[in-house]
Amino acid sequence: MERLNKGENVAMKKAALSILLAATVLGACASESSKEVKTEQKKGGESAPDGKVEVDFWHSMNGELEKALVKLTEQFNESQDDVHVKLMYQGEYEDALTKLNTAAGTAEAPALMQTYEIGTKYMIDSGHFQPIQDLIDKEEYDTSNWEEAITKYYSLDGVQYSMPFNSSTPVLIYNKDAFKEAGLDPEKAPETYSELKEAAAALADKEYGGFSIVNYGWFIEQMIAVQGGLFINEDNGRAGAATEAVFNGDEGLRVFQLMSEMIQDETMVNVGDDWDSMRAVFQAGKTAMILDSSAGVRGLTDQATFDVGVAYLPVPDDVERQGVIIGGASLWMSEGLEEDVQTGAWEFMKYVSSPEAQAQWHVDTGYFAIDPRAYDEEIVKEEWEKYPGLKVTVDQLSETKPSPATQGAIMPVFPETREHVVRAMQSLYQGTDPQEALDQAAEATNQALQRGQ
Repeated sequence: MERLNKGENVAMKKAALSILLAATVLGACASESSKEVKTEQKKGGESAPDGKVEVDFWHSMNGELEKALVKLTEQFNESQDDVHVKLMYQGEYEDALTKLNTAAGTAEAPALMQTYEIGTKYMIDSGHFQPIQDLIDKEEYDTSNWEEAITKYYSLDGVQYSMPFNSSTPVLIYNKDAFKEAGLDPEKAPETYSELKEAAAALADKEYGGFSIVNYGWFIEQMIAVQGGLFINEDNGRAGAATEAVFNGDEGLRVFQLMSEMIQDETMVNVGDDWDSMRAVFQAGKTAMILDSSAGVRGLTDQATFDVGVAYLPVPDDVERQGVIIGGASLWMSEGLEEDVQTGAWEFMKYVSSPEAQAQWHVDTGYFAIDPRAYDEEIVKEEWEKYPGLKVTVDQLSETKPSPATQGAIMPVFPETREHVVRAMQSLYQGTDPQEALDQAAEATNQALQRGQ
């Protein structure tokens, strides 16, 4: 098909959206003799002074990620004449949810809300958010091109509740120069636990510290899922409300035994629970292998004074790799919005999920594209030439086998559970038995699940 030029494309989008919103958009009223403009307050936004429908969007992106979000939003606002999305930073994900508890269901609630993946069950149970499946069905909107490994996390019983937005997975990032110095093949990263331990020992002998994981529960969830293991019962809470933690089973024990053994061998460096500290230790050459988010690949590559390698998450010996769980956050639409605000919010969702917008988002942030067609865009191909590690992250995700394990767990007490797992990870450095550490975290999670019923 012949590609429209930029001007024609923008004009067509503006015309189409104007027709769609014409019946519902309320213009601002002002007399010629007065500069005063009246606005109408609505749930999720208000009629803006220029006659556009304003859509409030609460988000938790900061730093360079916020700049990328501003860029994407401005592109949408300039692409048509009827909707203006207003970005409103609400702090970290936990802070944003605290604010939401006060505003949800009122006129102060945002039209769109960015919430991290472990808040999914809370958002569903709150009753304050409309499943985007309703809009997909109403419009017969084609989502067949969306990446199943990403979208399935945010769906339950065939209902898509939110739209994935900033999505990431864990990867092994390593110092290729250190590998060479230690006599290791810099183009062959460890794929199994045995290979990981052997490489860490060789690196430690050259004073590179070996291997590190930041104390964060997300990595344990991933290292269990890549084995095909569940985190909680009831098929990770997707077949029914979970009542019991199962992460202290065989899969979880393999992970904790690996960590315990490497701590005892002094081939695992304790970098605490701060991601920036872990990355600083890696950049300083005090550890040569780390688990990090796929969204961190570009930044680590840019800042390193050595050649950086990116590889799949290692698995236990003789265990078939199942894949990874999507992390990050998604976009939720408030329930009970007025028709024009809802339409505007949905138009923004569709815009940012388009291959063109997703390609820009991927190269600006390192997050995955919800629509894999984005990877065919020229700007992505150029970026992958500069950062080949980005393609590794996409390949790992695309090879993930759909299952309750790789779909990820959902439960209302997930944030609390991660804290229990973090304490269990920390206890390994004090010499706690791996099974005992896991059992304590599982029991604390069981109690939390019982309180939540």
